[in-house]
Amino acid sequence: MLQRIQSVWLLLASACTFFSLKTIFYIGTNQDLIPSYELRGTENFITTLLTMAIGLLAFICIFLYKNRTLQVNLCVVGIFLTLGLLGLYFYYIQSYNGGTIGIAALLQGAILLFFILALRGIYRDNLIIKESNRLR
Repeated sequence: MLQRIQSVWLLLASACTFFSLKTIFYIGTNQDLIPSYELRGTENFITTLLTMAIGLLAFICIFLYKNRTLQVNLCVVGIFLTLGLLGLYFYYIQSYNGGTIGIAALLQGAILLFFILALRGIYRDNLIIKESNRLR
């Protein structure tokens, strides 16, 4: 199970997702340019639920290594959910004057990258299986 590279990428995506629940995504400033607001993954029910769903989806995909088509489909769903979560975060950011992004913003990009790398690993596994079937 963990001897496949896509399992490592999915495990990293799951770990980054759960780590992003507690880290700061954005620190907003008020009119006096004083940092006054910290946007986290546990900000409200929707962001918490979406973040947990992405983490669980990545973790469940690790154990679906025998069913690669389902694993590919769930990875694509994970990519779209991550993009939706990023859109939701940036929607919340629009209501503030300024601020800085936190480490969770970088983690969201890493999660997206890990899902894409997992898809690439699954694709390579499919090619190896097709070539071995052709040689029989």
